[in-house]
Amino acid sequence: MSPTVNIGSSAEFSKLLSSSSVVITDFYADWCGPCKTIAPTYESLSTKYSKPGRVTFTKVNVDNQQAIAQQYGVTAMPTFLIFRSGSVIKTIRGANVSELTSSIESAIKFAGPAKPVYSSVGRTLGGSAARGTGLSRPYSYTFKKYFDGIIAFLGLYFVTLFSLDAYRAAEQSPFNVNREGEKNFNGGTKLGEKRTGAATQIGKKLGTIADLGGD
Repeated sequence: MSPTVNIGSSAEFSKLLSSSSVVITDFYADWCGPCKTIAPTYESLSTKYSKPGRVTFTKVNVDNQQAIAQQYGVTAMPTFLIFRSGSVIKTIRGANVSELTSSIESAIKFAGPAKPVYSSVGRTLGGSAARGTGLSRPYSYTFKKYFDGIIAFLGLYFVTLFSLDAYRAAEQSPFNVNREGEKNFNGGTKLGEKRTGAATQIGKKLGTIADLGGD
C-alpha cells in the first residue's frame, strides 16, 4: 500500500502540515500527461522516504481541491511544493525527475532523527535497580553513635570529678576522642599492650583509704 496521502479537504491538508516536519505535495490533474509520466518516480520516492510524523508525501488534485491550489498559487501541472514546519521551502515546476529527486533528498534531512518512544533509561532483564541518592543512615547506626556519645560524656565527667587537675585528666582520659585519634595516628595501641591513663594518675595523686589512714 502506498504511503502517499491523497488530500480530500483543506482541513486535512492543514492538519498534515502542522503534524509532519516535512511535507512534499504533488499538485496534479488527471488529464495532465507530464503528471502521469513522473507519477511512478514520485511514488517510488514516497515509498523510500516516507516516515510517519516526520516526512509525508501528499497528492492534491487541482480540479477537486481548487482552494488549496489557489492558496499556494499553483497555475501549472505538475507542481511540487516542499514544506518544512508548514512553510514552503522549495517549488519544482514540471516533470523534472532529477530536480525533484535531489530536492526531496535534501529536504528529508530537516526531518531529524526519530524520537524515542520512552525518554527514561528503564531497566534491563537481570539488571540491578538504580541506586537512590540522599538516603539517610540506618537507625541502628544513629542510635550507636548517640549511645557512644553518652558513654564518652559520662566517662569524662567522672574522671574529671575526682581529679586535682581536671583539664589534664580530661586530656589524658581514654574517653577523650581527640586523644584516641592521636593514638591511632601515631600507630594505635597494640594488642596486649598495657595501658596507662588518667585513672592511674588519679590513683597516684589521691592514694588509697589505707594511705590516708597511715597518715
